[in-house]
Amino acid sequence: MSVLKVKEAPVNKKRLKFIDMARSVAILLMLEGHFVDDSLMDAFRDHDNVIFSTWYWIRGFTAPVFLTVTGLIFTYLLLQKRDEPYFSNLRVKKGFKRVVELFFWGYMLQWYSFHVLECIAVGIFSILIIFLIYKLIKFIPLWIYFLIAGITLFTTYLYFQNMPQDKQWLPFDISFLESFFHGPKNKAIFPIVPWMGYTMFGAMIGALLHSAHKIVAKYYFAAIFIVVGFVLYHHAYQLLEMIDSIWEAISGRNPKIVRVNWLYNRLGMVFMELGALMLIDKLLGKKINDNSLFLKVGQNTLTIYILHMILLYGSILGFGLNKYCHKNLDPIQVTIGAALFILFFVILIKYLDLIKAKLSFILVPISKFFNRLFGVK
Repeated sequence: MSVLKVKEAPVNKKRLKFIDMARSVAILLMLEGHFVDDSLMDAFRDHDNVIFSTWYWIRGFTAPVFLTVTGLIFTYLLLQKRDEPYFSNLRVKKGFKRVVELFFWGYMLQWYSFHVLECIAVGIFSILIIFLIYKLIKFIPLWIYFLIAGITLFTTYLYFQNMPQDKQWLPFDISFLESFFHGPKNKAIFPIVPWMGYTMFGAMIGALLHSAHKIVAKYYFAAIFIVVGFVLYHHAYQLLEMIDSIWEAISGRNPKIVRVNWLYNRLGMVFMELGALMLIDKLLGKKINDNSLFLKVGQNTLTIYILHMILLYGSILGFGLNKYCHKNLDPIQVTIGAALFILFFVILIKYLDLIKAKLSFILVPISKFFNRLFGVK
C-alpha cells in the first residue's frame, strides 16, 4: 500500500450533507431495530421467512453504521483546525467533554453494562489520543494511524471470541475494566474489541474526506467507496484466507484471521451505504435544505438515543413500553408500532429547539457549567 502525502486542506469547507444523511439513517435504523427486536413474538422470528431474514440482515449492520459514522463526523470536524495547538483546539476540548457526557449517560441508562455509548466514548478518547500522537509525529498520514487501529481491534477479536465469559484475563481483578473488552453479554454488550474498530475505520474515512475535500463531490469518489464496499462484503473471506496462507507459508502457523471476515463484511456494507449517500448528495444535495428535518434528526443522535432508552426500555424511570409489548406483538402490530415510535422522535426533533427554549432556565446553567469545566467557550 502506498503512502500518499496530501496537502493540508483549508479550514473552510462546504458542508458534506451525506454525513448528516448517514447519521440520520443510522439513528432511524436503530430506533426501528430496537423496537422490532424487543416487541416481535418469538413465533414470528423465522429465518426462512424472507421478510424477517431481510430485516435481520439489515439489523446486522445498524451498529457498524452508527459507530463508523460517529468516528467519521468527529474526526472530520476535529480536523477543521488541525494546525492549532492541541490543547487550544476547540474540537479537542469539546471531544473530552463529549467523552465524559457519553460515559455519564451510558452508565446512567444502564449502570450494569458497557454499552454503545461507552464504546463511542472510548472511541472518541482514542481518536483524540491518536490525533495527539499524529501532532507529535507528522510524517505518517493520520488516516494510516486509524487504519492500523481498526485492523488491530478487528484482529484482536480472535483472542477474545472463544474466551469463557467469566474468565479473568487481566493480571489483576478489575471486572469493570475487563468489561470494556470482554465479559458476560449482559455486562459487555458492545465491548471495544471488536466494535470500536468501526469507529476507527470511520475516523480513517473522516481523515481521508478532509484531505480529499476537492474530489469528494466527484462521481468517481463515490464509486470508489461502493467498489471497496462491494469487495469487502463479497470477498473479505477470500482476501483474509489469502493472508492466512501467506502468513502460514512464512511462519509455519495459520492465524485464521479469516474468522473475522464477518466484521469486514459489515464494514463493506457501510462503505457501500456511504458511497450511495455521496451520490444522493451529488444529485439532490442542492434540493436538500441544510435545516431540513431529515438532516436535523442526524444532528441530534445523542438526544434521540437517551430518550429512546427511557421510553422503550424504561431506563432511569424503571418502566417503559417493553413492559407491555416485550415479545408480545405480531408482525402487523410491530410494523405499526415501529412506525409510530419513529414518528414520535421525528416530531420531537421538529420541535426540539422550542422545547429547549422552554427549558433554557435549566439547560443553559448546566451547559455553561460544563463548558467552563472543559474550557469550552
